[in-house]
Amino acid sequence: MTGFSNSEEDAVQLTQVVPLLVEDALKAQQGIYEKGPDWGPFVLQDGRLVTGQNPASSEGVADKLLAMLAEQ
Repeated sequence: MTGFSNSEEDAVQLTQVVPLLVEDALKAQQGIYEKGPDWGPFVLQDGRLVTGQNPASSEGVADKLLAMLAEQ
């Protein structure tokens, strides 16, 4: 799972354009939401779930997934 934070969407003036704000949607479902600095990589792993905040997180997510596959 990955998604821009509300502040990132707001920075590019897309808050009123996108059909769903990921940060708000997760919080509305009582999801645990964490984020890093805007536009920087931020990756979290919880068991087999790996999440990244934005495209800058892609490499970190891929590294986590490859490490998980290597463990099998």
